[in-house]
Amino acid sequence: MRETEGVKVRLPAQELPVPWRPDVAVIGGGAAGIAAAIAAARNGADTLLIEQRGYMGGMGTAALVPAFCPFTDGEKPVVRGIGLDLMEKMKRQSGEAYLEMYKDQLDWVPIHVETLKRVYDEEVTASGAKPLFHTFVQQVLTEGDRIQGIVVANKTGRSVVQAKLYVDATGDADISALAGVPFHIGGEEGELQPATMCFVVADADKTRFERYVAETGQTIAVEKAVQEAQENGDLPEGRKRISSITWLSDSTIGFNFGHVFGVDGTKAEHLTRAAIEGRRLVDTQMRFLRRYVPGFERAHLVHTGDQIGIRETRRIVGDYMLTVQDYLDMRTFPDDIARNAYFIDIHLANQQSKMMVKHLPRGKSHGVPYRCLLPQGVSNLIAAGRSVSSDRIVQGSLRVMPNCFAMGQAAGTAAAMAAAAGIGFRDVGIADLQRALLGQGAWLGDGNDEPPREAAVQAGGPIEFEDEDYGPEDKR
Repeated sequence: MRETEGVKVRLPAQELPVPWRPDVAVIGGGAAGIAAAIAAARNGADTLLIEQRGYMGGMGTAALVPAFCPFTDGEKPVVRGIGLDLMEKMKRQSGEAYLEMYKDQLDWVPIHVETLKRVYDEEVTASGAKPLFHTFVQQVLTEGDRIQGIVVANKTGRSVVQAKLYVDATGDADISALAGVPFHIGGEEGELQPATMCFVVADADKTRFERYVAETGQTIAVEKAVQEAQENGDLPEGRKRISSITWLSDSTIGFNFGHVFGVDGTKAEHLTRAAIEGRRLVDTQMRFLRRYVPGFERAHLVHTGDQIGIRETRRIVGDYMLTVQDYLDMRTFPDDIARNAYFIDIHLANQQSKMMVKHLPRGKSHGVPYRCLLPQGVSNLIAAGRSVSSDRIVQGSLRVMPNCFAMGQAAGTAAAMAAAAGIGFRDVGIADLQRALLGQGAWLGDGNDEPPREAAVQAGGPIEFEDEDYGPEDKR
């Protein structure tokens, strides 16, 4: 292909229609955007939810992430409200056999993808929010410290959405970046957590597999089989276990297995390469399963993710940056809008590096302050999800779906309050916002989550690097 670097084309000026003028525009239909749209609409705001695919769910549906990360701190749910309610609705609508297996489980609940898509459709539309699928945001129009509109493109054509307030729930901080908000991406050397092509397998034998695990003394991550296959050259080097095997039924399983390295999820070229490499890797993994893991001799591949799973891209610079010390000290903030208990979970950046894993004590959590959601320099924009303002280590904990639900609920509620009062996000009363969230079933702590000094010291100190297990297998 001929080199075209530096070649540019000037587009003619164009007048665009403005078919949408909602109170609140939510961009991104993943966990954060779904909760934001539902919360904004339930609180009286005329709400538009813009999503690039033909369904909602983000990484949980498009990338086939097999299970929800924990909603609890090991003792009680810390993420409640909209997110927990959506998961419970999925459980009840996934069939009697599924419900029997998981009805009392709140952590590592398997995602029944097609049921979850339908639940999201039903709950978002029932709230009064209006979804607009198959639509991308191309440009953000700003004036001073305000977004005046966003240019969107879809099969209908190009048009402008003019809202009073905007929620960036893209996961990649796309709207914030287009609006000129400063951001960080990756580590000090630009390293990013790897991507994973998740997939679904059918015609496995759960009984035979569990007998094999018991007889060999392995965990469900089948470490011995993985390491033997790596030694024989039948699996690439990297992590020495399967991240998660999630049984949807006695014969159907979702896999989070293996890594594709060097993927920047904000670049289409990287996503393209990762999709091709990811599908090739899944083929290798299927051959491994049939050859090395009893119970999978007749298994066949049903589906790979529509998109490879992305763990890390941009993090906005907000009014406050949540730090690893805040996490370790289990801090409570005066403007908390959520609690987080998920462990720090940073996947190896290359085949030779290690996982970074750090847990809080059982029953403990830390606060997520509202200021982390406020992008610097823009008054009518709020972010929710894995792109909020934090250091890279804490992002490895905040990034999971339950936390995204909680942050999205707070962002949507704040948006509705600001729209009703004709103010910006920084003028929303924190006490009023917290009361509204509590009234909607959210949990902001019970007054006992600020640890005594000795507990903080015990939990603090340097971050440990551990290649330790995590995921659904820990709960079975």
